[in-house]
Amino acid sequence: MLELYPDGVDGLFDGAVQDAAVLPAVKTGGGVATVRWYQGDGSRDLKVHAVSVADMAEEQGKLDELRQLAEDGVVTLRVADSYSPADAGRAHERLEAGGTRGRLVIDFTR
Repeated sequence: MLELYPDGVDGLFDGAVQDAAVLPAVKTGGGVATVRWYQGDGSRDLKVHAVSVADMAEEQGKLDELRQLAEDGVVTLRVADSYSPADAGRAHERLEAGGTRGRLVIDFTR
């Protein structure tokens, strides 16, 4: 990412639980949203926002806004592959093997 944005990005959502490993990609004074209550390392005046999935599950307005941002292409989602529920075992095997960039999705409409 630093090849594309040498000064770092304004903000980053760490859904992969990389914690301190993602901090260098964010410019000084930028924001990082994390899951599982990671609070940052206190460096470079980064604004760290710990997000609890359980807390957000009831925030329908915020979830709808996020959905709209994704549909409008403002927020892009990285999906590595999609599996039917019958193939969920294959998805888990691939996840355990490591090296996957993006999320593996179980699509219940398939």
